[in-house]
Amino acid sequence: MWLELEGAVNARDVGGIPTNDGAKIAPGRLLRSDNLQDLSPADVALLVNNMALDTVVDLRSPLEVAAEGPTPLTRLDHITHVNHSLLPEIGKDVTAEALLVRRRREEERYPDDPACAHYLGYVENRPDSIVAALRAIARASGTALVHCAAGKDRTGVVVAFALTVAGARREEIIRDYAATNERLPLILERLRSTPTYSGDIDSVPEDRHRPRAETMEAFLEQVDRRYGGVEGVLGRHGFGDDELEALYRKLRD
Repeated sequence: MWLELEGAVNARDVGGIPTNDGAKIAPGRLLRSDNLQDLSPADVALLVNNMALDTVVDLRSPLEVAAEGPTPLTRLDHITHVNHSLLPEIGKDVTAEALLVRRRREEERYPDDPACAHYLGYVENRPDSIVAALRAIARASGTALVHCAAGKDRTGVVVAFALTVAGARREEIIRDYAATNERLPLILERLRSTPTYSGDIDSVPEDRHRPRAETMEAFLEQVDRRYGGVEGVLGRHGFGDDELEALYRKLRD
């Protein structure tokens, strides 16, 4: 369900997604979005009063957070904010050659699809952040919201993991990921309006930003083959059976 906000263009509730056992993901448990910096007072009221939001999981890097500044939600003491970047930490003295080597290694992970290769990098480089993000969702007493800059790549991966644990049908997880296409022109326009992202947006053709269903399908298949599935990734990095159950119940009960 799309959330029509004045200050975000890719916000939606994943509630209602069909599950493997014929049920559905519960509404009002997990929201996904693009950047929250521009939320209006009406947006904040909708999220807090109507949606019972109490936890925000920010997947952006510390540099992005510093550049964009705080969101209006940080002024509310009862909202828990956690920041778990999915990008590898880059030191100030990193060389151009080192960055090129890193980029080549990323491409080698899955040459057929650069976006899938990038997502596999999240799993390999920052499984700690994926685990921490899912832990925050499971522990939220009210509604949790996960976001990054565009709400499609980093957010797409964490939400896909959460929905998998909750037993959502894989084809529906892929469909939810690709739904961002409906808002892509608005997302790119919004990102172009800020110096933080404008250069990156126009450095590649617009079609490269498009979330393709085939990308998420390939990514989840590779997670199964390489790491023993979503639960295999999480289990190896400290997300125990009790936490899997808590996340399942959070999104289903």
